[in-house]
Amino acid sequence: MKSACVRAFPILLLTTLIVSRPPGFSNESDPVIFQDSAYQSGISGFIRSGHPTNKKYLVEGMTGGVCLFDYNNDGWLDIYLVNGSTVEDYIRKMESNRARNYLFKNLKDGTFVDVTDQARVGDPGWGMGCAAADFDNDGDTDLYVTNFGPNVLFENQGDGTFKEISRSSGTDHGGWSTGCSWGDFNNDGLVDLYVANYLELDVTQPPPELKGEFCSYLSLEVMCGPQGLPGAADVLYRNRGDGTFVDATEVSKITDPRYYGLGVVSFDYDNDQDLDIFVANDSTPNLLYQNQGDGTFLEVGLLSGVALNEDGLEQACMGVAVGDYDNDGNLDIFVTNFAQDTNTLYRNLGDGFFLDATTKARLRDGFPFMGWGTAFFDYDLDGWKDLMVVNGHLYPEVEQRTDLSYKQADLLYHNERNGTFSNVAQKLGYSPHVGRGAAFGDLTNDGNIDAVVSNLDDRPYLLYNPNQNESHWLLLELRGTRSNRDAIGARVWLETGGKTSQLQEVSSGSSYLSGSDLRLHFGLGTRARIEKLHIRWPRGSFQTLENVKTDRLLTVLESKTSWN
Repeated sequence: MKSACVRAFPILLLTTLIVSRPPGFSNESDPVIFQDSAYQSGISGFIRSGHPTNKKYLVEGMTGGVCLFDYNNDGWLDIYLVNGSTVEDYIRKMESNRARNYLFKNLKDGTFVDVTDQARVGDPGWGMGCAAADFDNDGDTDLYVTNFGPNVLFENQGDGTFKEISRSSGTDHGGWSTGCSWGDFNNDGLVDLYVANYLELDVTQPPPELKGEFCSYLSLEVMCGPQGLPGAADVLYRNRGDGTFVDATEVSKITDPRYYGLGVVSFDYDNDQDLDIFVANDSTPNLLYQNQGDGTFLEVGLLSGVALNEDGLEQACMGVAVGDYDNDGNLDIFVTNFAQDTNTLYRNLGDGFFLDATTKARLRDGFPFMGWGTAFFDYDLDGWKDLMVVNGHLYPEVEQRTDLSYKQADLLYHNERNGTFSNVAQKLGYSPHVGRGAAFGDLTNDGNIDAVVSNLDDRPYLLYNPNQNESHWLLLELRGTRSNRDAIGARVWLETGGKTSQLQEVSSGSSYLSGSDLRLHFGLGTRARIEKLHIRWPRGSFQTLENVKTDRLLTVLESKTSWN
């Protein structure tokens, strides 16, 4: 990194610590790390997508985004759950019967209340995913929802309500959209929007091969797709700064060959101070768009080593996580995949190339599972990123076999600090489920990362982290002044003992069709203070904070006097 310069004088904000555990926690002596506390906490939504046991169309098995963001600016994360529909209701346009999305307000005591109607965000479309960001830099977080059908942009009014501005903003893309990611791709101080699209499918006029027909999976009759169906091209929207966006896909040289796009994340993989875009594709090669710094991108997925796995094969990729799992200063990529295949870890070598490190990292045991939502996060505060994978099969029909299950257990991997992980899934104390989206963040402001998981044809899981060890932590909220307000794309380095110990970057949109907490969370082990905290803001300036106290939420404003 460039040398740090002026010392910043940040704004400090100490949150009230939660001493008592939220409802649903196990006893302190119980080895369980996470338990489901959704019911006790007031999360009562039900995710509906097609018939629970007889799904005829692929869209019926794909719903499930989750977003964690502070919609009312009270300093506490709220929960947004994206819901689906049924083919019958969708065709008949029966809005009164169609499922709606949910917004749950954080009551700051471990419980939540449904405020969907008051906030006006219960879009009854067939929802897929979501991502939250302050696109107009007005101090309130806005929300974008991808749908099977026109997408929706909700503008936060700053009074606890949202205004739907999809058409007027130019972001009401139709078709079948999936993952999305906000990012300031041209460094003008405004976040743009990348939207992945899956395939072209009209359930009101299905193609001949889908009319009453089924495909075969392990000798079972199941719904067809995506192979054999036309894929849909992704879209890049450029933020004009006046509440509207322009389709900049072609001018930006986004050259999606109509692959089946699902997971999306924007991050600076090549350390050149601008945001690149990774797209996890289903049954087609993954895409990596390298930002050229002039408003255009170059697709380098195959060249960089992330398009295929180590066997040179394309995979059925769903979710994606980005994080520096080996603390070498480079952001790595983890992708979840279909059952009877392994999830894939791409280690960033720091020279523009990645290496498939799945085997070396001991992550091949995901073979029997079908992975969706995922994240790197430090659940035990030891300073090393652990890994979680949410599972659930696509086909209900697999229950007819004795060797497969529709509802599946999740995977939790502990980082062993030597480039490998250990599977500690036995510490997850909740039932197998048909998991899809998952978002991660500190819901109780106690320094531990929690998770919200969307379950198909079921209620969601709320997984509080009961970690009560003596390790230290820092929750960092960055606020741009010259850069975009959410500081999406900002990088933070922690320096201890004269060398970098951890690296993180603010990112919007990841996992499976979901958006996690934009605040950066650092586990610090026994360190009660951070020697130096370096920030590289999206527009290129640097700030350095010295002798930073831990065990708190620290809010830092971008200094107008910082320089390169």
